[in-house]
Amino acid sequence: MEDKQKSVKCSIDDQGIAIVTINRPHALNALNREVFTELGKVFDELRDNPRARVVVLTGEGQKAFAAGSDITEMKECSVLEAREFAMLANRTQGKIETFPKPVIAAVNGFALGGGCEVAMACDIRIASSNAKFGQPEINLGIIPGGGGTQRLARLVGLGRAKELVYSGGIIDAQRAYEIGLVNKVVPAEALMSEALGLAAKIASKSMPVLMLAKVAFNHGFSMDLDKALQFEIECFAECFGTDDHTEGMSAFIERREPAFKDK
Repeated sequence: MEDKQKSVKCSIDDQGIAIVTINRPHALNALNREVFTELGKVFDELRDNPRARVVVLTGEGQKAFAAGSDITEMKECSVLEAREFAMLANRTQGKIETFPKPVIAAVNGFALGGGCEVAMACDIRIASSNAKFGQPEINLGIIPGGGGTQRLARLVGLGRAKELVYSGGIIDAQRAYEIGLVNKVVPAEALMSEALGLAAKIASKSMPVLMLAKVAFNHGFSMDLDKALQFEIECFAECFGTDDHTEGMSAFIERREPAFKDK
């Protein structure tokens, strides 16, 4: 029974890779209030956990990352309740997007509606070849409420985002790759090894420097170009206050692998 297990699972391996799994496979990992609440708590806990260096977010089973929000829960919502649900989803996705360390979505099947929105809040998306993406809310008489009109447009362009949202269409992984919605498509059986391999590569870098890179991307993207370039300069300069920049440059000159200490 669902109440006997967590709706979101989390484990951290010895490389500092946290694997976060949406765990409602019987409902294609549909997103309800419980999932959004638990997902937010997990990311809060990981934020304060120095062992966690990179997060891989995925869905339980082989069929779905998250097949959307739980329609049975949403069907009877009032205007106020719908707003509260969307705000909960937005808070959770904001925690993922602003998580100080990199987050990789390993999309293992359907990523529709809220599932697509959660994936878009991650830094990088790797999809299995059987993954499906879309914002089909229009077919239910509603529009996306968790970033589907905003993050999607920023990732794939306004015209393509409007086409997907207005039509309620679903695209396959290859098309998602072609329009820039995902970074890479791999066979289903290779998805987690690919995501974990990338996570391990990222986890080997200097955490303070990775965090500065993420801040530069996230904050700079909302500024005009001149301000964003100045902000990038400040983040770049901050790197020179770390021991890791000295180690990285010394390793380059000495033609060896750097041994970063996160200092």
